[in-house]
Amino acid sequence: MKRVWSLQQRIEVREQRIGKGKYGRVLKMARKPTNDEFEKTSKITGLGILLIGGLGFIIFIIRDVVVPLIMKAFGH
Repeated sequence: MKRVWSLQQRIEVREQRIGKGKYGRVLKMARKPTNDEFEKTSKITGLGILLIGGLGFIIFIIRDVVVPLIMKAFGH
C-alpha cells in the first residue's frame, strides 16, 4: 500500500508541474494560427519539400545517367 501511495504522490507532483517549467511559457503563449498564417506556412513548407525532392531527383539522375556516360566515354 505504501508503494501505491508513493506512486500516486509522484504522479500528482508531476501533474502539478505541467506548464510551469521551461516549456510552460511557450505553451501559455501558443495559440491557434489564423487561416492566413496556416496557408502561408503550408505553402512555404510545400515549396521546401518540392525543392528538396527536386534536388534529390537531380542527384539521382546525375548518378544513374550522367556518370555512366562519362565513364563509358573514358573507357571504364
